Amino acid sequence: MVVPWVASGEALSPEAGEASFVAGSLILECTSTGQSLLTNSQCACVGKGRLCTSKCCPWSAQVSCTAGTGACVGTLHSTTPSIHEPGLSISFLARMSPSPAARSHPSCPMTTSSLPVGVFVWDVENEGDEALDVSIMFSMRNGLGDGDDTPGGLWNEPFCLERDGETVRGLLLHHPTLPNPYTMAVAARLTVDTTITHITAFDPDSTGQQVWQDLLQDGQLDSPAGPSSPSQKGEGIAGAVCVTGKLPPRGRCRLEFSLAWDMPRIMFGAKGKVYYRRYTRFFGSGGDAAPALSHYALCQYPDWEERISAWQSPVLDDRSLPAWYKSALFNELYFLADGGTIWLEVPEDSLLEELAGNMRQLRPLLTEYGRFGYLEGQEYRMYNTYDVHFYASFALIMLWPKLELSLQYDMALATLREDLTWRRYLMSGVMAPVKRRNVIPHDIGDPDDEPWLRVNAYVIHDTADWKDLNLKFVLQVYRDYFLTGDKGFLRDMWPVCLAVMESEMKFDKDQDGLIENGGYADQTYDAWVTTGPSAYCGGLWLAAVAMMVQMAALCGTQDVQDKFSSILTRGQEAYERLLWNGRYYNYDCSCQPQSCSIMSDQCAGQWFLRASGLGEGETEVFPTPHVIRALQTIFEFNVKAFAGGAMGAVNGMQPHGVPDRSSVQSDEVWVGVVYGLAATMIQEGLTWEGFQTAEGCYRTVWERLGLAFQTPEAYCQQRVFRSLAYMRPLSIWAMQLALQQQHKKTSRPTAEQGTGLSTGSKLRPKETMANPSPE
Repeated sequence: MVVPWVASGEALSPEAGEASFVAGSLILECTSTGQSLLTNSQCACVGKGRLCTSKCCPWSAQVSCTAGTGACVGTLHSTTPSIHEPGLSISFLARMSPSPAARSHPSCPMTTSSLPVGVFVWDVENEGDEALDVSIMFSMRNGLGDGDDTPGGLWNEPFCLERDGETVRGLLLHHPTLPNPYTMAVAARLTVDTTITHITAFDPDSTGQQVWQDLLQDGQLDSPAGPSSPSQKGEGIAGAVCVTGKLPPRGRCRLEFSLAWDMPRIMFGAKGKVYYRRYTRFFGSGGDAAPALSHYALCQYPDWEERISAWQSPVLDDRSLPAWYKSALFNELYFLADGGTIWLEVPEDSLLEELAGNMRQLRPLLTEYGRFGYLEGQEYRMYNTYDVHFYASFALIMLWPKLELSLQYDMALATLREDLTWRRYLMSGVMAPVKRRNVIPHDIGDPDDEPWLRVNAYVIHDTADWKDLNLKFVLQVYRDYFLTGDKGFLRDMWPVCLAVMESEMKFDKDQDGLIENGGYADQTYDAWVTTGPSAYCGGLWLAAVAMMVQMAALCGTQDVQDKFSSILTRGQEAYERLLWNGRYYNYDCSCQPQSCSIMSDQCAGQWFLRASGLGEGETEVFPTPHVIRALQTIFEFNVKAFAGGAMGAVNGMQPHGVPDRSSVQSDEVWVGVVYGLAATMIQEGLTWEGFQTAEGCYRTVWERLGLAFQTPEAYCQQRVFRSLAYMRPLSIWAMQLALQQQHKKTSRPTAEQGTGLSTGSKLRPKETMANPSPE
């Protein structure tokens, strides 16, 4: 039986950090009868010398969790396999974890979280009355089949590693091409009931007849000793590992494979500096770790599976939560695996003392937990794009808080630096520096250049003039403090928050306590013009000012607290006077028709306030009746009046019920924004509306558009989508945080419209985040 599969690899391409794909096949054959089954887009059963009448195999593919959680890439269940004699029941579970950070989860050790490995488990049951031998073959091409393989010199060799009473055998596929050489290992665990054989090398661009004939002779491969010859220029090379298991009548066997990829040393596109991946701390940086990685994965995966199940069960077992939400919550984590993820060691001598000196926890935290980066999207190749990470960061802070804090320290360091190299910005044509001091960078850099060293790869606008980036730093700092309780982190970030807020003050030109947008697209909606005071940036500003008041109190700076309290009072009055129209906050204060648009993201400031334990009672910033009325208006217009209420919330809607088409972005649905909106609704008690809103996005992306595990940034009513595999939809974890906070405050509500859909999840924010990755 041949089952095509695709496993996401971490940075196997020449551009370190780029999401890559490794393709291969799994061959299952009943060696007692010679029957095999080819399953592809069309399937056919082939018996001994004859064509079976069955034209398709009734397999069902179910992705129950993602590589991002470490549970599996997909589960293939054979409901009624088309192998008629003898009867076999076959199930396949791929415990595939294609990137270090993605495989981490709240109960998995940090050692395990960084390993570039995947495990593929086949459970085979003999439903007949005769003993059987069953063979599964795992073939793998050395390399990606692209120009990186063309120079040749690739070679394979068998290996066997015995350790702690367990034996693992397989093939090493050496790919020595510079600048980022690597070795892949295809391996299997040897048991008393299994035999492992291999073919060291064959031509992956041929028909595979050589391999098939070898397998069909006796259900095993020839297993030649020694390494293969190096591949010639322009030629490919592949290898295969076969496991044969003995099944007694009515018996079962488990056949276990692993894939490991060892690329310890990497250079980014500029080739200016060598980095070492996180896992080298535990398995060495010599490029010879693939056998040990394979052995560890095959021996430890049952424990990983138990831990993952314990983590997911409170959500999966909660009958009050809809099935689509459970799927989206865990499966959207795919992007932390497939988003060009990079997790690097940070040598202690690489941190500049003059910048790091005032941040006491920076050096120990980065050296202990490393440096983490993920792309804005597979099409938008910039690491840690901060205006988007603002939304996605809920996944990190709730599940991998130390990596979130590491990212925040990196952003703080970049904020204090400057790059006065002048360049021309594409949208305006103006010349301006790459990076000014004391403003948050748009991103941490391009993998084709030298990220972390050279930031701000984004060249559309000069983001030093953007109105949201500085505010989003302050909002995330306080939220991260609130959810972790890390006072040392707050103390380290406080001077940076003061610096970026001082830079932000210049945007309040009339000194009324409220900043003004500059008449162009100067925020995350970088094609949607905003002029004057606006609902989005103005709301973020007031929320950030309110958090500065709280931080000043915690840091014991009364004068700063008084200063920001005064700004907040004046800003609240201006915001309500200029933008509130009785039903919602106007988009902006321009004289253009779109100024009255209903923006789905207008309550983003309130969203972060409530997520951080603020925004109500004594810390209320926006009047609660106004917030609820605005959310109800968004639900009525942006959700229900758009596409029949079945596609989520459109970014902008005119008050007469027509989408705002003043820009391409106002007419789009942004999935990550919708999940954040849904979280805000849940926070304000509109739980039913929140789930209805978010469900439209899930059904559109995962079902109607068929874009599972490649959620786009945006789509429109005509089902045109943009920027596949994007960071922002990780904001669905904000919904989970809202549910947990709601459950903590109230007893179980009923699932009725207007009162909210209950969540019986027993998780609490602190429980979810407490020691998520113990060493």
